[in-house]
Amino acid sequence: MENFIVSARKYRPATFETVVGQQHITGTLKNAIKNNQLAQAFLFCGPRGVGKTTCARILAKTINCTNLTADTEACGECENCISFQTGHSFNVHELDAASNNSVDDIRSLTEQVRIPPQAGKYKIYIIDEVHMLSASAFNAFLKTLEEPPPYAIFILATTEKHKILPTILSRCQIFDFNRIQVEDISNHLVSIAKREAITVEIDGLHIIAQKADGGLRDALSMFDQIASYSNKNITYKSVIDNLNILDYDYFFKITEHLTTAEVSQTLLLFDEILNNGFDGNNFINGLASHLRNLLVGKDASTLKLLEVSENIRQKYLEQAKQTELSFLLTALNLANICDLNYKTSKNQRLQVELALIKMCHIRSVVHLAQQPLKPTSTTATDQDQDKKKTNVVAQEAESLKLKAESEGSKAAESLKLKAQSEVAESEKVKVALPASASSISINIPKSNSLNTLIPSLNDLGRVANGDDDNTPKTVTGEAREAFNYDKLLEIWNRYIQILKDADKINLYTILNNFAPTLKSDVLIEISVESKTQEQLIQQESVELMNFLRNELQNFAIDIIFKQVERKIENRLYGNREKYDYLLGKNPKLDDLRKKFNLDISP
Repeated sequence: MENFIVSARKYRPATFETVVGQQHITGTLKNAIKNNQLAQAFLFCGPRGVGKTTCARILAKTINCTNLTADTEACGECENCISFQTGHSFNVHELDAASNNSVDDIRSLTEQVRIPPQAGKYKIYIIDEVHMLSASAFNAFLKTLEEPPPYAIFILATTEKHKILPTILSRCQIFDFNRIQVEDISNHLVSIAKREAITVEIDGLHIIAQKADGGLRDALSMFDQIASYSNKNITYKSVIDNLNILDYDYFFKITEHLTTAEVSQTLLLFDEILNNGFDGNNFINGLASHLRNLLVGKDASTLKLLEVSENIRQKYLEQAKQTELSFLLTALNLANICDLNYKTSKNQRLQVELALIKMCHIRSVVHLAQQPLKPTSTTATDQDQDKKKTNVVAQEAESLKLKAESEGSKAAESLKLKAQSEVAESEKVKVALPASASSISINIPKSNSLNTLIPSLNDLGRVANGDDDNTPKTVTGEAREAFNYDKLLEIWNRYIQILKDADKINLYTILNNFAPTLKSDVLIEISVESKTQEQLIQQESVELMNFLRNELQNFAIDIIFKQVERKIENRLYGNREKYDYLLGKNPKLDDLRKKFNLDISP
């Protein structure tokens, strides 16, 4: 029986023209030979199975050919070509650096370099997997690589360029080999199938090309394997069965279920995939790739990124038209999150199922988010009442404003502030709620002449405990009772005492450092020493304002901030005073004290 030769060896390219997918490399090498501009050292880099060693051998044969063709290719008929093809050439030496990586191996090589070629013009040394050389071997090779005799040419090949010493890289012309495109591999397999009388389906060859991940040698190995499995009838079904690859149809079906929110059908199909022996992580990655292809298929300018056969391409284009961009982007994000969490999850199947369930509800969530906000449904009577109240408040505000403009006294200024407050409050009537909130009863204060003040959180706590004496006082009418500075100071001290009792030491210290200043009838100025203190008070501003307005029976009260520097008196301070001062500078100091359970000595 005749010995079988694998396709990777049987159809190994013998000329630059037959090299697949590396035209930028072969074109440069042919021009260098034609113009007699050959470097003395080449470094071929790239992934496995893309043609590095093949191109090195073609180059070695071509530069010694005595009868080059017009296209700068080896003739294959001269003595040098024949001796190379039969493996008897004395001018081409191959060294596997993976098994010959010692200093002695390199020294033996350098000794051979000294001997000039007996036939031909050049002696070529091909060193494969050169990154496997030891550091000592690299150093022993440096001098010879830098200054070789004029007849010596070194061709180094490696899959791991980063492992090679920079001193070696600087002495070589570097050629980076690309991963071979899916279309190029598929076309090459078609040509081999014709020579071998193998019937093929283009969809199946595309699957082989994609699985090869840019390596032609891997593609040829799979091609031989499937040709034997299918008895020289390579179909799409035989390829996915032999290579254990998920069928495209699974992803097209599950995408249909996802877009129509069919949760049950989605989970059943995923269960079928698992029962067929496929891994959940492979499935979610495959689904992500499918969604990516649908995203690519939505734009004509990105169609070239679809590395699939024409038949599958049409399926992608058809489904891409039926799928919204918002769904694809959201589903891709969910698939990516699932992939990241899959390996660390204790229930990996549930991880994928949750992602699929979320994908099923993408459309409904997006549709809900796109709904415009609608005003709360109210009766015509309620709308008329609100409109009347708005007109009354606006008229009162305009009257107060005119009165304020006619007077130049301090009282007039107060009336101006009150008028501005009335106008601002009248605008609050025009508050609209989303339609989803129409069934919820929410009372919104529309003017100061309606209802009561908003109670503070402390007040709500007292109400819940049944302490009616401390419930917030109801403010009726205009709620504009006048107050003096002494009254303000009394209420202020009560509030900071409440803060102290509630263990809000930071706020207590800040507000206790400076007494408030009454800038006008309703404007209170609070002094702070830094922006940090101001921000801390603003976080408490709702509670503070409600307390002051409720206790002083004046809804127009407002506060402003003024940054000042504390004047330090020349006197001795106690530990508590020092601590309060530092706490005012940095309120986080109290958190540190509590964390380490520290006390302040008297």
